[in-house]
Amino acid sequence: MSAAVAALDWGTTRLRAWLLDDAGKVLAERRGDDGLITAREKGFSTVLEGHLAAMGAPETLPVIICGMAGSRQGWLEAPYVTVPAPIGAILAGAIRVPGQGRDIRIVPGLAQRLADAPDVMRGEETQLVGAGLPAKGRHLVCMPGTHSKWVAVEDGAVAGFGTWPTGELFSVLAAHSILLHSLGEHPAAVAADNPFFRQWCERALGEGGDVTSKLFAIRAAGLLHDLQSDDAAACLSGLLLGGEIASAKRRYGVGDEPVVLVASGALAVLYGAALGVAGLAFRTVDADEAVRAGLVEAARENGMIGAAA
Repeated sequence: MSAAVAALDWGTTRLRAWLLDDAGKVLAERRGDDGLITAREKGFSTVLEGHLAAMGAPETLPVIICGMAGSRQGWLEAPYVTVPAPIGAILAGAIRVPGQGRDIRIVPGLAQRLADAPDVMRGEETQLVGAGLPAKGRHLVCMPGTHSKWVAVEDGAVAGFGTWPTGELFSVLAAHSILLHSLGEHPAAVAADNPFFRQWCERALGEGGDVTSKLFAIRAAGLLHDLQSDDAAACLSGLLLGGEIASAKRRYGVGDEPVVLVASGALAVLYGAALGVAGLAFRTVDADEAVRAGLVEAARENGMIGAAA
């Protein structure tokens, strides 16, 4: 089968690219460390065409992109769509990159312009489109990452969202705080079945997400109770995830529908375990599949490929 579109999730440090047929089937795939930071030095067009050539993409193949390539510091700024907004309106705002030999478009992000809760996202909105949410009803979506997003969707429209920089907090605390002495220079990957992960997740949930008052206790446990580095990493991870979930529950509430967890790999396992500790029902949507489905839908909405059969 021949490729109908090239789809890219272009982040700050990483890039994922796929050649897809008109049904969204993956025909070729590339992943690399040439995200926005690298692409600004090498040139976005140069990086893109290098990946497309490596996958054997025809010179006329259209390209649909989401993520930080559309930021103010990216290739071309794709203006934010202000929420509340229907999910379909997000896709229709993809902008075309001028001066290129092929049709290249970038999906806009979302902006929440509330004075007391300003927020933005880029990339996650495309996963949201591809998550297969029912058109009716209220749905709460959790999208873990360096900057985790929780999104409230009502009757097919994004009603609001919030960002919890849980992944970044873990990295900063592990490398640039007193906890460096507890976790070591290279913290071990955290296993969801580590009892310390569950215990510290329960602590954060039990006190409504209070995290800061417990951080130093991880260091103290190493000094007084011989807490090992792998377990210290599990404590910090459980504490931060528990705090995020408690805070999101307080902000958005939880209805009858299960939380939609858009995640892959280790993050999906960890967040699934933490949601279970919190007593929340959830269903998992693979993040890679969601972003690809969203990009294909964006290509359709902008007339780059034909409608689904």
